[in-house]
Amino acid sequence: MPAKLRKSRSDKMLAGVCSGLAEYLGWDPTIVRILFVVLAFSYGFAIFAYFILAIVMPD
Repeated sequence: MPAKLRKSRSDKMLAGVCSGLAEYLGWDPTIVRILFVVLAFSYGFAIFAYFILAIVMPD
């Protein structure tokens, strides 16, 4: 059964978006968090995407 995209309840910093995305992709949550920070500082896109995902992703 494929993994479902959900916010993480156990390993979350703010809303659990990065760790939920990492669980879905099978990556380390720290790598996803670093990617979000790099994208936020370089383009600003990640901040907008994070808030949208925090609202849209189920718990």
